[in-house]
Amino acid sequence: VQLQASGGGLVQAGGSLRLSCALSGRTLSSYAMGWFRQAPGKEREFVAAISLSGARTNYADSVKGRFTVSRDNAKNAVYLQMNSLKPEDTAIYYCAAGSIAAPMSQRTQYNYWGQGTQVTVSS
Repeated sequence: VQLQASGGGLVQAGGSLRLSCALSGRTLSSYAMGWFRQAPGKEREFVAAISLSGARTNYADSVKGRFTVSRDNAKNAVYLQMNSLKPEDTAIYYCAAGSIAAPMSQRTQYNYWGQGTQVTVSS
């Protein structure tokens, strides 16, 4: 399984970005998917996750109401729509796939990781 995240960039505070994650090697419908981020000098933290079926989602408190995770199993892709971005959202964003059904927030639940995409929010 390989994951390729894209869509990062530089945006002003209050702006929006849409991250994409393409999965290859297996079908996306076999995995729950998660988004995590890591800022300089900090540990990697949970952002959002979506269940295997797409029926359930899970968000970190810091992004609730601003970020939306979705998936398109036909395209083998998962997305993270990020609105009302803040400077504290600046980080490298990683997508991850887990052989689980539920949208888990623990890193250890995910088996495969992408290479990350940089998101920078200027004030």
